[in-house]
Amino acid sequence: MQRDDPIRTYKARRRLTTGQAAAIDRLLPSYGLQVGLPFDRTAAYGREAPLVLEIGSGMGEATAAMAAADPARDVLAVEVHTPGIGSLLRRIEDLGLSNVRVAEADGVDVLRLLATGSVDEIRLFFPDPWPKSRHHKRRLLTADFADLVADRLRPGGRLHVATDSVSYLEQTVRVLGGHADLEVVSRERGSRPVTRFELQGRDAGRGPHDVVAVRTAAG
Repeated sequence: MQRDDPIRTYKARRRLTTGQAAAIDRLLPSYGLQVGLPFDRTAAYGREAPLVLEIGSGMGEATAAMAAADPARDVLAVEVHTPGIGSLLRRIEDLGLSNVRVAEADGVDVLRLLATGSVDEIRLFFPDPWPKSRHHKRRLLTADFADLVADRLRPGGRLHVATDSVSYLEQTVRVLGGHADLEVVSRERGSRPVTRFELQGRDAGRGPHDVVAVRTAAG
């Protein structure tokens, strides 16, 4: 997959609280990963374990809760918004998590650095829906993105998408349902925690929708 155009799939925000800034200064050297370098999983986590990639970890609520409940897998949380990085780092420290690393980067750039068949699960929770029709070209979940996901997932590995946009849901189902190497197997949320962002959407009348696809063995 090549993205030669300058289109961004996100809008960056940079305003930090004092606590978030302090967490970044103190904890990022230990839990942060530099994007652009070869990804050495053993060096990053100190072990070999199945890898979960979360693209857009937000404020880190779901990331930290799911990592704490699943210590046998390692989590690489990718986020472009600096306040979310700071918030997640604080949660990592508070929960004593050793299986989470954080990258402040574009999720597609990180996904490209990973080896074919090296990822156990990819999570895309509430990506920017870009609701206006003229902005749909900025949405992350496209056919090209699905190609990259299918290449990086191991056979049987999962892509879990959650959105509160009906239009984004329709696009997700259309893209994944039409992919030769991905099969939609569930519309259930599973163990995904409810976040503050999700509650805000519910209050505004936007119900969450989940789609889970698996990488087929063929391909």
